[in-house]
Amino acid sequence: MGLASGAAVFLVVWWLVLFMVLPWGIRPIDAEDVAKGQAPSAPRKPRIVTKMAITTVIASVIWGIVYLVIEAELVTFHEPLTF
Repeated sequence: MGLASGAAVFLVVWWLVLFMVLPWGIRPIDAEDVAKGQAPSAPRKPRIVTKMAITTVIASVIWGIVYLVIEAELVTFHEPLTF
């Protein structure tokens, strides 16, 4: 796997994992705490930085597994399919 394809795979995996991690631990604010212009469904503490760190760790593990599978040639993309 080259540098560009490895970075592309990591980026795709990272975004997929981010969208899976974002809803973790979300609790909406109370109705009496809604400020003017704020959505009632807004989270109390979104903890975006923490979720991005968790996403990076999980995506790195998944990318490492994908890298090992490709480098071990368990899956190859170079040979044409023959039926």
